[in-house]
Amino acid sequence: MAMLPPPLTAPNARAAVAFMLAATLFIATSTLMAKLAADSRFGAPLHPLQVSHGRFLFAFMAISTLFALRRRPLERPAYRLHAIRSAFGWGGVTLLFAAVSFIPMADATAISFLNPVFAMIFAIPFLGERVGRVRWGAAGIAFVGALILLRPSAQSFEIGGLIALGAALLMGAEIVVIKRLSGMERPLQILFINNAIGLAIASLAVLPVWRMPTPEQWLILAGVGLAMATAQFMFISAMARAEASYIAPFAFCTLIFAAGYDTLVFSAWPDGVTLIGALIIITGAGLLGWRESQLKRRRKL
Repeated sequence: MAMLPPPLTAPNARAAVAFMLAATLFIATSTLMAKLAADSRFGAPLHPLQVSHGRFLFAFMAISTLFALRRRPLERPAYRLHAIRSAFGWGGVTLLFAAVSFIPMADATAISFLNPVFAMIFAIPFLGERVGRVRWGAAGIAFVGALILLRPSAQSFEIGGLIALGAALLMGAEIVVIKRLSGMERPLQILFINNAIGLAIASLAVLPVWRMPTPEQWLILAGVGLAMATAQFMFISAMARAEASYIAPFAFCTLIFAAGYDTLVFSAWPDGVTLIGALIIITGAGLLGWRESQLKRRRKL
C-alpha cells in the first residue's frame, strides 16, 4: 500500500482556533462594509450587484498577487466544477449583501448559518450521502430558527430574511461543490480560480447598474474585497491545522461580531426575536456539526 504524504502544515489546535476566530471577524467586517456601501452618508447607495463586483475585484487582486508570489502553476483544474462553484458563490454573496441592506447584520448572518443544512440536503442527490434521523432533526431545528427570524405575519414575511434565506441556499450548494474540489486541488488554486471566475460573472452582471462610486465608496468596496480575501486565507489556515469538526463551532462567532457591529455602528441592538431565532439556528447547526464529527470518527474505525 502506498504511504500517504505528510500534511503540508503541522497540526496546531490553538493556532487553528486563532485563525478561525480571525476569519469570522473578517467575514463580519466584509458584511459590515457591504452594509455601509448601501448607506446614503457616503453617496447614493450602491446596488448589491456593484458591491458584489467590488468584493470579487479587490479579493482577486489580493489573491492573484499571493498566487503569483507562490510561483506554482495550475495543476489540472476542474474548470466545470469551478464555474458551478463560482456561480453559486457569487449568487450567495450578492444575496447576502442585498439582505443586509434590509435587515440587521445579525439577522442576515444567523439565517446564512442555514447553509450547512442546505448542503446536507444537496449532498443526498449529488454526493450520494445518506442522512439519518439525527441530521434531519438538526435540520428541522435550524429551519424553525430561520422561520422565527423571518418574522412571519398575516401580511408577509420579512423580505430581507427571505433574501438571506436564498443566500444560505446558494451557499449550501456551493459547499457541496467545494467538497468535490477540495479533494482534487490545492486550496490556493481553488481560491484563485474561484475569484477569477467570480470576477468575470460579477463584471457582466454589474454592467446594467454600474455607476462611478464616490472616493469613500471605493474605499468601502476595497474593504469588502480585502476583508473577504483575508477571511478566506484565515479559514484555509485554520482548516490546515485542525479537523473541521473541531474548529467548525467557532464559526458561530461571526454572529457575535456581526451583532457587535450592528450595535456599535448602527445602534441596532438585537431584540428578543433575533436572540431566540439565532440560538435555535446555532443549536441545529451545532447538532449537525456534532453528528458529522461522530460519523467521521466511525468511518476511521
